[in-house]
Amino acid sequence: MEFAEHRAYRPGDDLRFVDWKMYGRSDRYYLKQYEEETNLSAHVCIDVSRSMDWRSQESGLLTKLDYAKRVAASLTLLLIRQGDLAGLVCFAEGVLSRIPPRGTVEHWAQLVRQLAAQPPGQLSAAEAALDEVASVKRKKGLVILVSDLLVDDDATRWALKRLRHQGHEVLVFHILDPGELELPGTGDAVFVDPETGDEIAARSAELRREYREAVSAALDDWRRACGAQKIDYHPISTDQPLALCLGEYLHTRAHLR
Repeated sequence: MEFAEHRAYRPGDDLRFVDWKMYGRSDRYYLKQYEEETNLSAHVCIDVSRSMDWRSQESGLLTKLDYAKRVAASLTLLLIRQGDLAGLVCFAEGVLSRIPPRGTVEHWAQLVRQLAAQPPGQLSAAEAALDEVASVKRKKGLVILVSDLLVDDDATRWALKRLRHQGHEVLVFHILDPGELELPGTGDAVFVDPETGDEIAARSAELRREYREAVSAALDDWRRACGAQKIDYHPISTDQPLALCLGEYLHTRAHLR
């Protein structure tokens, strides 16, 4: 078995794996963990593109990016507390930063510092991050995609399909701002693409019904595409409590044990 890392002793752990040399140096109990003993190795892939750095109102809402960073920080902490390994991939037009999976509290602190310091990129290419994870992740594990899914649909779905064919469990958290789900009832508006800067003027009242139908169809397409690959798909609005997102994860994770 290949040695992976140390972790702090917890009541009920097998004393055969206590590292007595570490105890002699630190007067604390640590267990040796080996690759075969690790419950799960997980990668959290977070979209930090320009479209994520947006919110529909200045007060009372986080940007999609800030919300997603909190989701990623919470999920990685849950994984590590369960004795699993958690890694992080931040992507926009490509992979901007990557931290391989580890299972210590110190490692989680490193993940949080990276999330806090990570600036937004420009365009979103989720397939680049997912393909990189697929190429380096030999052992079957868990891949969590956190994104607003304003991406190349076909390329992203193909990358997710590749991960499933490799035997990985995959979760998708679709981060949505409430302003994306429903247009204002009245008034003229100028809609701006945050990634390209393209603008279009329109009367929101005239588009409201068609827009609602288009959003509903897009969510249904993602739900069907993920369901066909047995990928857990969870649309989450940024005006919803973070606990709801984490509850969805814990419900799904219970079935992966």
